[in-house]
Amino acid sequence: MKILKINKKNFKKVVKTILRLIKEGKVVVCPTDTVYGLICDAVNKKAVAKVFKIKKRESKKPLPIFVKDLKMANKFAKINKRQKTFLKSVWPGRVTAVLERKKTKIKLYGIAKKTIALRIPKYELLLSLAKQLNRPLTGTSANISGKPASTKIQEVVSQFNGQRYQPDLIIDADNLKPSKPSTVIDLTDKKLKILRK
Repeated sequence: MKILKINKKNFKKVVKTILRLIKEGKVVVCPTDTVYGLICDAVNKKAVAKVFKIKKRESKKPLPIFVKDLKMANKFAKINKRQKTFLKSVWPGRVTAVLERKKTKIKLYGIAKKTIALRIPKYELLLSLAKQLNRPLTGTSANISGKPASTKIQEVVSQFNGQRYQPDLIIDADNLKPSKPSTVIDLTDKKLKILRK
């Protein structure tokens, strides 16, 4: 489990490293606009399986997905006019939207059968990764299931230290601003339903 500091000076270099690892099917802990997250290629079956092992997460519990823009979201979810207007008002940002899934040639792993939870983060590092990879990424918090998600780098590192399954790389951006994971809103019904504040 390597730890790599990120700052303005080495930003591009670190992005290149993360891109290479994600293409190789590795799992990386990245800072986000909310809490530290576990990022991997959502199209890579082995990488997604590793995320579940690292988190000790039940396989029945689907993962949220980061996308680069509405166009990409539209590839994987059915989005009507009303939903699109709402999503434009909250994305990029701290809102994960649960939408009805589309049948696509590109198979995503770790998601529900009928729905998909999507988010466009408001965070330069993640948007840079999503745009350059042009692929959906897992967007789940970097913690072991049942333990709290964290904005503090030491808390994240200590959760995975000594564990059988660990992330391949941790990107250390120091402590993030205090935050909770994103708000999750179910848009599959006619009424908006908040699943997590």
